[in-house]
Amino acid sequence: METGTMRLRELRLRYVLKRDHDGQPVMTGRRLGSPPESAAFLIPLLQEEPSEVFVAVFMSTRQRVIAYHEVSRGTIDSTVVHPREVFKAAILANAAALILAHGHPSGDPTPSADDIELTRRLAAAGTLLGIEVLDHLVIGDGRYVSFKELGRL
Repeated sequence: METGTMRLRELRLRYVLKRDHDGQPVMTGRRLGSPPESAAFLIPLLQEEPSEVFVAVFMSTRQRVIAYHEVSRGTIDSTVVHPREVFKAAILANAAALILAHGHPSGDPTPSADDIELTRRLAAAGTLLGIEVLDHLVIGDGRYVSFKELGRL
């Protein structure tokens, strides 16, 4: 019988200051209470990306920004997003709610069928975990489409 030493992996959370395209720090504590406020916050961060980038903005119980998390970075027309990756970070950030967003490098912010299905899955996972998905914004060429405004959240 062979005995060995098992190593326990320590989970470490590392915070990095996120900066916008002008090099200014993204400020935590900012209240995002409506889709236009969320869009004003997210458009500068996502509109210049050459590939699809999916992000989550983690919110406190008072809908103030506590963290920004880049969930995935894909190709010019898709990115892979799994609920596990979104909510693992949300739980570690102690988020009460979140706002999802991703950019369409084509410039057209119209949600695809995949975007609609992903939003449905993430909202269901959030309900199960007690972390509300407040909105999902699709960004393109300085414009946005809000799932909340569409009545899909």
